[in-house]
Amino acid sequence: MNLTLRQIRYVCEVARQGSIQRASQALRISQSSILAAIALAESQLDAKIFDRRQSRGVLVTSEGERFLNAARALMTAEAEFSRSIGQLGQGRPDTARIGCFVPFGPAYMVDVLKAYQERCGINSIDLTEGGQPQLREWLAAGEIEFAVTYDIGRGIGDGHTPICELPAHAALPASHPLANRKSVALADLVDTPFILLDLPETSVYLMTLFDVIAKRPHIALRSTSYETVRAAIANGMGFSLLNTIPRNDFSRDRAQIVRIPLTDQLPAPKVIVADLYGHRKPAHVTMFIEILKDYFSHLPGVGGGKAD
Repeated sequence: MNLTLRQIRYVCEVARQGSIQRASQALRISQSSILAAIALAESQLDAKIFDRRQSRGVLVTSEGERFLNAARALMTAEAEFSRSIGQLGQGRPDTARIGCFVPFGPAYMVDVLKAYQERCGINSIDLTEGGQPQLREWLAAGEIEFAVTYDIGRGIGDGHTPICELPAHAALPASHPLANRKSVALADLVDTPFILLDLPETSVYLMTLFDVIAKRPHIALRSTSYETVRAAIANGMGFSLLNTIPRNDFSRDRAQIVRIPLTDQLPAPKVIVADLYGHRKPAHVTMFIEILKDYFSHLPGVGGGKAD
């Protein structure tokens, strides 16, 4: 078979997304690379895998479904192979394949990865950023070795290591009447327009926080971008509930946003490292976890046994 595992993943991603364009965006590769993988796969199969519909994505054919079933079984086996190989030795890989919850990238990961690369001697790092469902799928397929994320939603990986808690806080425009308070209650904010970070599973968690006051806010804006949410708050469009607090100023709105602790007793998600290895982690994974724990131990607003 002339198909590579990477090309097989491309084909599977098209089936999952239902669109070559969306698969291209999710994988961050060109559509031509995906089209080449599909053409090669269909040549090997001697049948069409997808029926393409103008402006309406693709449909998987019956022959394509058989191909995809075999492809998924192959990727599961490859992931298990990666787990087993990782357990055989303590040597570091040439390239570390790491995933993270998308807001963590600019907020935390650059600092952590710099320290990791210096201490572990990793030549290069492939950082893949996504939402909870994407991280779960990438980890299961062996496309990443471990992921830094929250423990919300369904379980992820074969094992996970808790790092710390990041309690929710209110993010307000600096011009808001409550911006000078040292703490604030949800009941004081619920009538203010709400800016929702609308990532899968994250949005459900954020909205259920309002159950404590049995009232939901009016959602003025939904966005899957953490930076867009920050910009909307800075421009006075409303407030938000967030957990991530950037250590570095990765946008220009820092002086225009006030972050205030909440007085309500709310569940706090844990930052975790989910991995392929369970209890038998290679040395380079263990080292990353140690660096991440040390990093969060010096951040303000962190819970779960860490210093504030």
